Amino acid sequence: MSILTDQIAIGPATHSYESARSLIRSPVAIAAITFLGVVTLVCISAPVTAPYDPLHQDLERVLSSPTAHNLLGTDTLGRDVLSRLFYGGRRSLLSVLEGVVVVVALGVPMGLAAGYAGGWVDRGLNKFAETIMAVPALIIVLVVLAVLPQNEDAAMISFGLLGIPAILRVVRSATLRVREDLYVAAARISGLSHLQIVKRHIFPRVWGPVIVQASLFAAYALLFETGIAYLGLTADPSTPTWGGMVAEASTVIQRQAWLLVPSGTVIASTILAFGLLGDALRDAVVRGEGGSINRVPRSVVTARDRDADTAEPMNGRSGLVLRARNLSVSTMRSGAEIPIVDGVSFDVYAGETLGIIGESGCGKSVTALAVLRSLPQGLRAIAGRVYWQGDDLLSMTERSFDGLRGSSLAYVSQEPQSSLDPTFTVGNQLVELIRHHQRVSRRKARSSAIALLRQVELQNPDQVARAYAHELSGGMAQRVAIAFALAGRPKLLIADEPTTALDVTVQAEILGLLRRLQRETGMALILITHNWGVIADICDRAVVMYAGQIVEKSGIQEMFDRPLHPYTLGLLNSHPSLAEPGSRLSSIPGNVPSPGSWAPGCRFAPRCRFVAEECVKTPIPLIDIGPGHASRCVRVDQIFAKASA
Repeated sequence: MSILTDQIAIGPATHSYESARSLIRSPVAIAAITFLGVVTLVCISAPVTAPYDPLHQDLERVLSSPTAHNLLGTDTLGRDVLSRLFYGGRRSLLSVLEGVVVVVALGVPMGLAAGYAGGWVDRGLNKFAETIMAVPALIIVLVVLAVLPQNEDAAMISFGLLGIPAILRVVRSATLRVREDLYVAAARISGLSHLQIVKRHIFPRVWGPVIVQASLFAAYALLFETGIAYLGLTADPSTPTWGGMVAEASTVIQRQAWLLVPSGTVIASTILAFGLLGDALRDAVVRGEGGSINRVPRSVVTARDRDADTAEPMNGRSGLVLRARNLSVSTMRSGAEIPIVDGVSFDVYAGETLGIIGESGCGKSVTALAVLRSLPQGLRAIAGRVYWQGDDLLSMTERSFDGLRGSSLAYVSQEPQSSLDPTFTVGNQLVELIRHHQRVSRRKARSSAIALLRQVELQNPDQVARAYAHELSGGMAQRVAIAFALAGRPKLLIADEPTTALDVTVQAEILGLLRRLQRETGMALILITHNWGVIADICDRAVVMYAGQIVEKSGIQEMFDRPLHPYTLGLLNSHPSLAEPGSRLSSIPGNVPSPGSWAPGCRFAPRCRFVAEECVKTPIPLIDIGPGHASRCVRVDQIFAKASA
């Protein structure tokens, strides 16, 4: 067991393996890596590999062409050119390293922060980048050298600082795309900290552009170092540097043109190798990732409440887990607020399953995401309260709400494979969640991961733990997603159409699994679905939504026996099980109106067969019909009579 569990958290990601394979098959990449490796090794070991002391002068061989004694000739003082190239490379490559380390160590975190955090952080870092880019780099470096004469370390660190904006913007752009991936949203909802998400799930997906930018900056840094050394600003003339050798050769180019060839060739070849290596690595990363990832917009994590007086606290009611009151979500369009969800209220009790049903576009998923404070970009909760154990989730600080993600509130999406990070194994990700929520050792987390995969009825949990997202079937991925949600032992699980993409047999298995887990853990469940069969099979109460509003809510048996809204009645009559052989299936005419085009009165009126004059004049409130039963309709008696007939 220990060997198997060790493999859960250890092992390269598939795309990394494919990237490495692609890289070693590229002749250009191999040539660039070999050249840079040889140059670096030779320069580092210059005291051993150089044939002569770089400062040794032989005035009898001044400006000598290549000979057996001096393979690359001698300079103006009879010093061996090959030895000076070896020693000069140590200083030049060290300068390149200093610049690259500074630009990567500072630019990458800034780019990740700007792309992931957004808002004022993004604006501030962009202003910083624009300010730095407006300053001439050479002027700043000259000022530094005026204060610290001939200090090449200070010059290259300054150059690295001035290069931050370029890599910052590249990393920010890559992060903006990656942060929209569903697995990032899933990791956030699971309760992982922002630092963990950035470190484990975002940076591994943006390191390709980072490598490309680092290699290109290395080329620029070498060119810059050569330039300032050529001007004699950074080193004593006797100290060998590649730029200094070019400067010396330029003074005698009429007498001995060869002297420019060795240093010029090495500098040009090294710069070219840096560029080619960056391109090869970029291509390898793209091929290794293979395919596109489904995107979801970034979450909005704040809300403002403009209707606090209409909300009421939970008052310690026994068994009440969550209470939403007058929850409203909107978006801005042409300077105006367009409602998406309008005044939604419901309760969820411990151990029960609340079903939310309606056509696509009715606001079901948006309601769930508003509760989780994970609304898509552009949407925001503008009114209402969502109480959890007496505290309003929407007005909590981000730090306080982070403590609830995954451990109190969990989420299972309708696209389970997209919610898994494709660069890590299932076990690796599950271990991460368990360690975050339960604060246990890695060994204990590995054992818990296997047990959790077994709990969700996966036949070969050890094998699944070693698998990547693309290696799972739809049913397996859904079970894994449920295991992820259970890692923090939540009190409320929100499942957004968890069986939509599955065949009938697997759907039944998943629903049975949810029932069993609910019995074993006592958690509450909010189930979003289009399927009345799912509602009947697993739910205790149901909420019917239409055009952003709740139009009816009641217990399951009551809703099936006595539907009191024409939309509910139409949905029930449209179920395929009620169709007579040889007859057309009943359906509701028309479509759900889009936000911003809702009717002023009853929003279902344009599609309703019971519509009357009073339905279209003013908004219809949600009216209590009986114990636990409410309907947003003024013609309840006619609907009940029709349903009974």
